[in-house]
Amino acid sequence: MMPSLLAWVLGSAGQLWQPILFDIHKYMAISAVSGVLIAYSAIKYIAIKNTWIKRFPPLHVSILSMALAGMAFGVTGWRASVYSAQALPAELEGKDIQVIGIVAAMPQQSEVGLRFRFAVEQAEIETAVKLPKLIELSWYSGAYRTEANTSVATSAATTMPVPQFELQGKPQTIKPGERWQMTVRLKAIHGNSNPHGFDYELYQWEQGVQATGYVRATANDVPPKKIGDTWKYSIERLRAKVRDAVFERLSFSNSAGATSNNAGVTSNNAGVVAALVTGDQRAIDRADWDIFRATGVAHLMSISGLHITLFAWVAAGVVAWLWRRKSWSSTLCLYFPAPSAGLVGGVLLATAYAAFSGWGVPAQRTILMLVTVSLLKLSGHRWPWYVVWTMACAIVVVVDPWALLQAGFWLSFVAVAVLFATDKQKLATDSQKAVQVESVETFHQAIQHSLQRAQGERHWVFKKLQTLAEKSGALLREQWVITLALTPLTMMLFGQVSVVGLLANLLAIPWVTLVVTPLSLLGAFFAPVWDVAAWSMQVLSVVLTSLSKLPFATFSVAAAPFYLSVLGILGGLLLVLPMAQNRKWQWKLGALGLSLLLPVLLWQAPRPESGQFELLAADIGQGNAVVIRTQNHSLLYDAGPRYSVESDAGHRVLVPLLRAMGERLDMVMLSHRDSDHAGGIKSVLASHPAAQFVSSVESSNELQNIKPDTRCEAGQKWQWDGVDFAVLHPTGKDYNTPQKPNALSCVLRISNKGVSATTDKNGKGSSVLLTADIEQSQELRLLADALDLPESLQSTVLLVPHHGSKTSSSTPFLDAVKPDFGIVQAGYRNRFKHPVPEVMTRYQDRQIRVIDSPHCGAVMWSSSKPKEMRCHRAENQRYWHHQMPELEPNH
Repeated sequence: MMPSLLAWVLGSAGQLWQPILFDIHKYMAISAVSGVLIAYSAIKYIAIKNTWIKRFPPLHVSILSMALAGMAFGVTGWRASVYSAQALPAELEGKDIQVIGIVAAMPQQSEVGLRFRFAVEQAEIETAVKLPKLIELSWYSGAYRTEANTSVATSAATTMPVPQFELQGKPQTIKPGERWQMTVRLKAIHGNSNPHGFDYELYQWEQGVQATGYVRATANDVPPKKIGDTWKYSIERLRAKVRDAVFERLSFSNSAGATSNNAGVTSNNAGVVAALVTGDQRAIDRADWDIFRATGVAHLMSISGLHITLFAWVAAGVVAWLWRRKSWSSTLCLYFPAPSAGLVGGVLLATAYAAFSGWGVPAQRTILMLVTVSLLKLSGHRWPWYVVWTMACAIVVVVDPWALLQAGFWLSFVAVAVLFATDKQKLATDSQKAVQVESVETFHQAIQHSLQRAQGERHWVFKKLQTLAEKSGALLREQWVITLALTPLTMMLFGQVSVVGLLANLLAIPWVTLVVTPLSLLGAFFAPVWDVAAWSMQVLSVVLTSLSKLPFATFSVAAAPFYLSVLGILGGLLLVLPMAQNRKWQWKLGALGLSLLLPVLLWQAPRPESGQFELLAADIGQGNAVVIRTQNHSLLYDAGPRYSVESDAGHRVLVPLLRAMGERLDMVMLSHRDSDHAGGIKSVLASHPAAQFVSSVESSNELQNIKPDTRCEAGQKWQWDGVDFAVLHPTGKDYNTPQKPNALSCVLRISNKGVSATTDKNGKGSSVLLTADIEQSQELRLLADALDLPESLQSTVLLVPHHGSKTSSSTPFLDAVKPDFGIVQAGYRNRFKHPVPEVMTRYQDRQIRVIDSPHCGAVMWSSSKPKEMRCHRAENQRYWHHQMPELEPNH
């Protein structure tokens, strides 16, 4: 059985590595051939079973395993092909589409409006069109900026874009299960693609969402209209009602959003209570999530597999107790034993609990595991733990192959396997010790009985204390084993581990499981109990906050190569899974495990050689964020945009990226104060407090409160590890006259002069010119300053000014810089339409290769290979990623 189960898992995993899907007919053929081989193996097994041969021959086991792997590969690819065929057609992106459908999930309120999932029933433009079954929509409120397509003169040398705004109607109150008619604009699912970054496109693939967009509600659009109510998504409606009730009860103020989709709520742990009751993780503030992650208790703060499993355990005990009651029926236990009844009842009640929590992917996996384990137990056979574990894993993969790509899947299954295995070893060891000390117990038996008699009535007190001590010791041991075993896996998945996690979990697991969660659930029946739940959570929050502020609270290292990470995971398992009872072998296995684990803990990412440097232009949407690395130093140029009040490019992209790269920034240069460049600066500086801060931000700007800065001025120069850095703009005089932010953009040039390994055909070294949002007037200034030394502007790589806006990249400037590559950091289908076609034509006419982040993802370049530009999206392509056509000048 084990080879067959593992074969299915491996076959599914193999299909997930495909960069592009085969034609669906190939998957059908693979499935058909595999089915024939499985049938052949089944016939052979039946024939052999009826003979004196008791074991299935190895050849047939191999055939069956390969057939199951092929079947898993074919079926998974088949399912992926069918699902991909339902994606949004490219020709419908950006079009106004009339849709009728049902609100399919709890709406999420933010400072800019509503966000919700919508199950499409009908769609048309002029005639009917086919849309994905499930889309995600935003309904903005107030003035919504669309595009800056005109300009007015502000001086003889500069022009100021005039933003275009559309006044959106205030979002109406919507509820799950309601049928609505509205006008929407859609686009394909497209997320940022960065090394070690979150795969947003995979996440939406797992959720079944195949397009995102927004509701058109301006004066020129047909107003959104509620058509009626439906019985569908009734559980979601109930969840929304309970969530809003939590926030209404626990809010400090009855603001407009406090009772509607939790908008603008400032509450005392209301988000945690709402998450524990309804499974809505978005209800928890980002600051709270940061504390939970730093202390390693994030898994407790929403309905997770742990909560559902414990709920099933308690429910099974209650059902079994009720089943045994004679007042119900003394004959029930004869037909169906109480333990079995409890098992079935516990799983059913846990399924209902998981459905109320939103039936998310982790909840579905947990229910599948519980059902599998329960069925195996009800079969009447005693199964080895590893068979039960592998069967549960295989069943989950059969239903959801893409679970193999989720961190929660591996953390859950590895933790369960470790607990199973270590408990078994403990029992074996305890049994052996019991035999060895039998004679000693006999020798001291009389004394022991005498002591017990002397204790008299107090004996039960000591017994209870002893039991409590044993259980406490077992809990401590299990938490230590789990922490040690999961450390390398956690580092592989997240790049850091919580040093205080062991202590935090010892306090938080019983407190949240036995106090906060039950009180939160009881509040659904009697609202005042939520006050007690919030207070109990506040008590824990004080402790967790103190632990998270410790300087050693977390430990992070650079992301090691995959093979080293796998060996590190094996090393962690060897440390906690002694495979021999002989103490000598235990020490040897421990030493082997430590030797496999240390390379992961001590890994240092490769750095450029002396005189060389590397560039990484992160994929952060509409904005700039560029990392420059030399042999011993690193610099971040701009920090990307702010996405919302609680989310920015620094927190979401740059801090995890720099952590995975093992970087400690020496300098952060903020080119200017526009939000698409400065949105993530606070998060970056908080994570790298020792970094020097250089900017062009005026002294009165609030950004100056983050950290005292050094003003960037033309003429500033320094050298790191044989690499030269020079600020070319702005001059000191530019700060003395009123300027718009773009005109004060810090322009930085990085070069390694004439290093022999990277010299071009003219004998010059490689260089990069970072220009931020300068416009044509600043480009002319740079040309004038470089009249005496034209080479000071020439660069191998140019960060395209102002994201490819028509106000920049003038012909004289491009002729002077003469770049081989141009990098455009812009958002997918951004409202400014950057880079604009006329600018692209200028680059193409000069045979300058332009790479933009929507097509390329993160852009990587090295001075040691100046003619090679690498794209993270191409190097890590998977079939669920958005496939875009090549960038054309007239795009």
